[in-house]
Parts: sequence; C-alpha cells; structure tokens
Amino acid sequence: MRPDAAAQAEVSKLAYYGLYALQHRGQESAGIAVSDGTRIVVFKDMGLVSQVFDESVLNTLRGHMAVGHCRYSTTGSPTWENAQPTFRSTDAGGLALAHNGNLINTPELAKRLEPGVLTATTDTEVLTALMATRMEAAARESGGGPGDPIAAARQVLPDARGAYSLVFMDEHTLCAARDPQGVRPLVLGRLEELGGWVVASETAALDIVGAAFVREIEPGELVAIDGEGVRSERFAEPRPKGCLFEYVYLARPDTTIAGRSVHAARVEVGRRLAREHPVDADLVIPTPESGTPAAIGYAEASGIPYGQGLVKNSYVGRTFIQPSQTIRQLGIRLKLNPLREAIEGKRLVVVDDSIVRGNTQRAIVAMLRDAGAAEVHVRISSPPVAWPCFYGIDFATRAELIAGNLSVEEIRDSIGADSLGYISLDALIAASQVPKGRLCRACFDGEYPIPVEEDARGKHLLEPSRS
Repeated sequence: MRPDAAAQAEVSKLAYYGLYALQHRGQESAGIAVSDGTRIVVFKDMGLVSQVFDESVLNTLRGHMAVGHCRYSTTGSPTWENAQPTFRSTDAGGLALAHNGNLINTPELAKRLEPGVLTATTDTEVLTALMATRMEAAARESGGGPGDPIAAARQVLPDARGAYSLVFMDEHTLCAARDPQGVRPLVLGRLEELGGWVVASETAALDIVGAAFVREIEPGELVAIDGEGVRSERFAEPRPKGCLFEYVYLARPDTTIAGRSVHAARVEVGRRLAREHPVDADLVIPTPESGTPAAIGYAEASGIPYGQGLVKNSYVGRTFIQPSQTIRQLGIRLKLNPLREAIEGKRLVVVDDSIVRGNTQRAIVAMLRDAGAAEVHVRISSPPVAWPCFYGIDFATRAELIAGNLSVEEIRDSIGADSLGYISLDALIAASQVPKGRLCRACFDGEYPIPVEEDARGKHLLEPSRS
C-alpha cells in the first residue's frame, strides 16, 4: 500500500515484483487489483506473472493500493473464472480478495448464498461473495454509504474453517487475515522510504520489493491498513498449526517462517538424514533446486563429496504443481538432464525433498542409470507423504500418494533405486525448531488439526459435473 497519489503508477509494479517473487506458489494464473480511492480495477489472466503482465498493462493499473495473486488450484478448476483476485461490485463499494489455502466447509458456506450468486467455483469466490453480501446489508441498514470490509470479515471469518491467509481491500482500506491455525504463512512489511506497507505470503517477497520485515500476521488476527496506519484485532483465538510441508518444499529457501530460515532448516534436515540413513557412496547430488540445501547438509555430515549431477532447465516450472498428470510427466523430461561425465561409474546419493506420486524419482533414477551411474541411493528430506492434504496442497486422495499404498521397500523397488531412506518425522520437526504441537503434520502422520467431513473433500466441490 502506498498512501501518496504521486506514486500511484508504482503500486501495480510493486505488486508485480512481489508476485514474481512468489511465482513458485502458483503457476496457473495471475492477477492484480488496484484501487485509486474511487474505484477498483482488476486485471487477471491464465499464465505466469510474466505472461499476464507487461509494461503497458501495469501502467494502466494506477492506484495507491493493490492486491495480487498467483494461483495454484486446490478448489475449482484452473480456469479464467477461478483466477484471483476475486472481485465483487456492490452498492456499498467494491471488494477484491486473494486467498492462499483451502477451506474445508465450502459447501456449507455456499448454502448461505442466494442461488446464482457465485460466478466461479472456488472457496475464494464463496468467501468474497459472503463478505460482499454482508458489506451491502450493513450499508443498507445504516442508510447508505460505503461498506466496511473489516466488519464483514468479523462476521464471515469465524464461520470459515480450514486454511486461509487472505489479503482483501475495498476502495480505501487494505486488509489481511489469517486462520486461527495459521496453516499458511503471512507476513507484514514496511516500505520505509516510500511510507507504505506490504502484506505477503513469504518474507522473500518483502525482500524483493524493498520492504523491511515487521512481523508475522498472527493466527486468528485481522489487520487493516489505511492512511492512518495499521490496526489489528483478534477475530478468533489462536491455535497455531503451521504447515510442516512449507519447510520441506513449498516455501522459498530464502524465506523465514516462525523465525527459522527455511534454507537453514533444510540443510539441517540433510545433516540428520545422513546420520539416520548413511551409505557408502562417491558423490552426493541434489534434485535441483528443492533438494539442494538438504544435499549440502547430507554431504557435510557424511563426508561424501557434494557435486552437480543433474542440470536443470531454469525455464521449466515446478513439475509438482502442474495441473495434469500428462504435463507432470512431460515436465520431468524437460526439466532435468544428467551430467554424464560427473556421474558415470559413480555410486550416487540423490537427495530430493519428497516423494508424492513417485513419477519424478522413477524418471531420475532411470536417467542416472542410463548415464552410467553404478549405484543410485535415494534420500528424501521428508517423511513418507502418506495422507492427503485438505489445507492448500493439491493431493486430495490417498490413492494418488505412493506412500499411502506401498511400503518403503516397495517404493524403492517401484522407483528402481538401490536403497531408499526418508528422514524421520521427529528429525524433520527438530530441524524446523517449531514445537511439534504447533505444526500441522497431517500429510505425514494423518493427524488433522481441523477435522474434514467426507462431503467436504475434493477439488471440484462446486462443480457438480466433475465432483
């Protein structure tokens, strides 16, 4: 948020840079909503941030506040209608909202809306519609005038269950809110020289737009930012359960979560992995880039030299979050290529962050053997992902997860490795430096901090033809 009118053209560009920094969190669509104090303008489309926006588009998005989003679909199909920010225009003013996470009572909340109100099939659309409806009703009761997004959030958010880190705004106020468990990260930053404020999913985005980290938005906290500064209140009692998988894969390594450097946590995981699953080998190589910090730690603790054995094509996105299995498998071949002279005849330790479906590791082991590796020992810097996530990661059935159906030895055989070792859950938690009771570990141990009803599961809940 920038309070001065002279800098209106810069706000959309700051949002653009922030989204660029967070591109790893979603690659399906991108959007920015901007307010100039009178109206809100939204521009969004399918594709990467760099594909959706260019200089001419950003120059038309003029205002003193902006909300941006890059989407990774966990509720609703990857379509233009489901791109964010979502927007509602009401007699009480506009409301633009962006959401990271996943609600688990979306059908229940959707029933509170009049038929035909929803124009998209996401939990984010349901939240936006409910809040806009409350804004409009409050404005009518008071005899007209602008709506109040803070009052609307107070009414709606206590009934929302699941993971939600939100940024939303009307024409005058930028707001942020985080679910009582704080499953997904959300941080507040200060643009000192420009006199503005920034809210983002990760501290890395603050660094890239030149903002200083102030603090995390607390679980159950609602924040409002306007020309008078920052105001904060509680809408729910905090029950912290931050996502442990953020430390494994989702967050950038240059991000800090709960005071812990993600890179430092991943290196420490590698050290502990080496102690838990040693092996005689000639070279430790990572699956770039997500396996790199843990591979560094593994090499350090084991005394085995660290090297590069796989070359990554930097122009191919994260295969894990691509929406279709066909693209995932094709993306693996496009993304990595073995460095034959480094691995031929060598006994390799290959360190990766996780095994979800097994496709990536199977392809990598085959490529390394074809390139002349003598042995391939796979080491994984997370425990087996054996349970589905309902809080913002797109593996929603146990049938999709290789560890949900096979033992470690069966997985080793499936991917073709000489040996396979996973870090223990206790060691991963210790590396995060967050107490076990303050972490969501559901994908590893099946203990869900927010119970999920059977009829609230699945990505296409609001799409009856596909559910």
